[in-house]
Order: sequence, then structure tokens, then C-alpha cells
Amino acid sequence: MNRRQFASSVLAAGAGSVMAARAVQTGASPTADRSLPNLSVMLWTILPHEPFERRVHAVAEAGYQYIELVNEFERWTTQDFDKFQGLFNALSISVDAICVTDPGVAIPSASGQFLRVLQQRIATARALHCRDIIVLSGLQVPGLSRAAQQLASIDTLKRGGDLAAQHGIRLLLESLDPEESPRCFLNSVSQCADIVRAVGNPSVRVLYDFYHEQISSGNLIKKLVDNIDLIGLVHIADVPGRHEPGTGEINYRTILRRLVELNFTGTVAMEFLPTAAPIPTLRAAREYAEGILKPRAIVG
Repeated sequence: MNRRQFASSVLAAGAGSVMAARAVQTGASPTADRSLPNLSVMLWTILPHEPFERRVHAVAEAGYQYIELVNEFERWTTQDFDKFQGLFNALSISVDAICVTDPGVAIPSASGQFLRVLQQRIATARALHCRDIIVLSGLQVPGLSRAAQQLASIDTLKRGGDLAAQHGIRLLLESLDPEESPRCFLNSVSQCADIVRAVGNPSVRVLYDFYHEQISSGNLIKKLVDNIDLIGLVHIADVPGRHEPGTGEINYRTILRRLVELNFTGTVAMEFLPTAAPIPTLRAAREYAEGILKPRAIVG
């Protein structure tokens, strides 16, 4: 299943964590420079037909300590949560994002439903010891103006942000590109930033997906610089094809260098479809990114 299929059925995505618990459970190296970004993998892109445990092992084998989930946990029992938390602890893996089902935040008539779903996902996020919840706008509503849907987004995120803040969780608003999701209300990171600025809550941030933004309108670095104060998470894949950096037209070396210059300390998540064997491809992407993002990291 690709991201387009996920976006059709899952209109918002999310994750949350209590940071004090996370520091204990990740097993992260105490010698690393923690002021620099963490590297993560969006799990839907890796070995989609393999069992969950095998996919998590693959991420760990590639050298990552963070994963993001869409809805893999929806059928888990209490025993499953305990079992997989044990797996995460054994592999020094933390979940930094999970998914929330529809509706999105831009549908006025569904604001209450969104908040109810958000409450459920907050409980899941706390169980998984993660912090951020990625949310999508949802679809354009026929007959409703863009201004009305933008106001609905602001109102829903104000309420949702207050709810999330009570649990030490952030909401991250993401836009999708019009090729993959032509009916999605938000298809620009600039639109996300306008909404988040209007919300005015530090518990509501922006997810900057460079893949979606390149397809939507490009001009990636200017938007990064203009909105760096709002960005909590970035997603990486190349265009065309949603493959690993270096396979397409996006200059990720320049983008990653700029993240360092801008003192970005959020998470950088790989959300690409590997063109070769997943583990060595993920490992190469991690080493490439670390060489730019973490030149001061202490090895050993």
C-alpha cells in the first residue's frame, strides 16, 4: 500500500509522547549531540507485506532509533502494546509519530468528530511514549469557500491544540500535493504555516514534507527559511517516484545543510520507497543525512 492509498483512507496522522519517558526508553546514545535532529523512518514505506516485527527490525538494522506509524496499531490489544513496547525497548526504537483517522481539520461539520478521534489517538500516543500527532486538512467541501475551510481549520486546531497540550503532545499540520491528493484542501506548506500562525499555540506546528511541496509548487528553501519557527518535523523523499534522496530532482544536500544553519532540532523522517534492498538503502540514506546534519556527533 502506498501513501496515496493511505491518504485516501487516512485523512490525518498523528503521534504523541511524554518526553521524559522517551529519554529513558529510546536507549539513545548519551554521546550524541542531542541538539541536532533525530532521524526517523515512516514505516509504511518499508517491507509493507512483511510482519510488523520484521519491519521494525529492518529499521533498527539500518541504524535508526525512531519510527513513525500510520495505523498499524489500530487492532492491537493491550497485550500487543506490551509486546511491541518490549520490542521497541530491546531495539532502542521509539515511535515519534502515529496516525489518526478522518476527518481532517478543515471540515466545519466534522470538528467534533475530529476532536473525539484525537482524544483516542492521544491515549494511543501516550501508550507508545511519543509526542507528535500529524494531522491533515481533509478534503475540499463542495460549495464551501476556501476562507470558510481555513477558518474551520484554525478553530479546530485551537481546540485540538489545547487538548493536546494538556498531555504534552503537539499537533503537526501537513499538506499533500495535488497530484496524489487532488481533493485535499491544503496543498502548500505556506497555507499550513498561515493556519498555524493564526492558531498561535506552541502545541500546534507544521510538518514540512519536501516531496509533496516540490510537486505542489517548489521553491523549497525559501519556504523553509520563512517558516522555520513553526516547523516541528520534516519528511524526505525525492521527486519523481517518492524514492530515496539522490534519485530525483530535489537537492537534499542543500536542504539538509540549511536545516543545520537554521538550528532545526526537530525530526527528519525518511518517507521514501527504496529503489533497492530496503535495509542498505535506508542505511545509506541515514549515513548521507548524518554526514550533513550531525557532523559534531561523537562516535563510540
